[in-house]
Amino acid sequence: MGRVPNLTRADALAALRNPLAFIAARWTPDPRTVRRAALSALVMSVLIVVTGGAVRLTGSGLGCPTWPKCTDDSLTSTAEMGVHGAIEFGNRMLTYVLCAAVGWAIIAARAAEPYRRGLTRLGWAQFWIVMSNAILGGIVVLVGLNPYTVAAHFVATSALIAVATVMWHRAREGDGQPRPLVGSAVRQLVWFLVAASVLLILVGTVVTGAGPHAGDSSEVERMPVDWETVSKLHAVLAWIVVTLTFALWFVLKAVDAPRGPLHRTRELFLILLAQGAIGYVQYFTDLPEILVGLHMLGSAVMWIWVLRVVLSLRERPQPVTGVPGPAVEPKLTTA
Repeated sequence: MGRVPNLTRADALAALRNPLAFIAARWTPDPRTVRRAALSALVMSVLIVVTGGAVRLTGSGLGCPTWPKCTDDSLTSTAEMGVHGAIEFGNRMLTYVLCAAVGWAIIAARAAEPYRRGLTRLGWAQFWIVMSNAILGGIVVLVGLNPYTVAAHFVATSALIAVATVMWHRAREGDGQPRPLVGSAVRQLVWFLVAASVLLILVGTVVTGAGPHAGDSSEVERMPVDWETVSKLHAVLAWIVVTLTFALWFVLKAVDAPRGPLHRTRELFLILLAQGAIGYVQYFTDLPEILVGLHMLGSAVMWIWVLRVVLSLRERPQPVTGVPGPAVEPKLTTA
């Protein structure tokens, strides 16, 4: 096994000035490592949705009644705060795991050869969304779970999932000029599907904001709309998304599209059917917490697959070797 070189004072200063360049000069991940790093960030962004839903559905939204501390006198939850404090504090701590996953994705993308500026920027975009959403989560607590801030918190997480999905996909393809695999009419249909899916998610946040799961056992403000009416609107939008997905699959079959778009569309259709079944069962069984949590998970998975359908409509060649990147120190070798 090679000897690890000792760091000189110049090395230490270089690491402090630009730690990413310092790492990139000494380590080159293989493409599989970059893909796994991007996938870890995506998985964590979905997991934070699930745990955030658990906080809400267990009534632990104000388990830590202040922010950034858990109480005025304690950074962490205390035994007196019970299970609700532990659940809310645990969700806060999971944000650090999410940050670590995003950081790992940034480091892997930055150190990859050839250097891929676009992939690195997608990692940084995730970082800033996480930071902004952490602050927004603190505001949610400070304003007593105001439903509009809760909705904004979920929408920001959906944006994080979108960027993480794009980065994961981009890590598995090249940086050449994208070449469409289907005609413009099919691509327009897909964008209608994306727009309907965004509306479905937004209306879903209104359903949550007006519904009975306020996130805390105390009296919490709800959105001043009729919950059943907005739930029916949500169901109509869901059927529109299902119809558009089926129409897309039919068109792709008719034009003999490549297997990638066909498979992604078929997978999305099955996900939508499962999500719809959960939605109807939870509606007619008075919103049991476990089904609501599964529906939130399904929402995140559905959004990922909608984006995968979009990304499957074009291909990019593998990156060309020898593309110059930012100036970094020569990589050190070991004896």
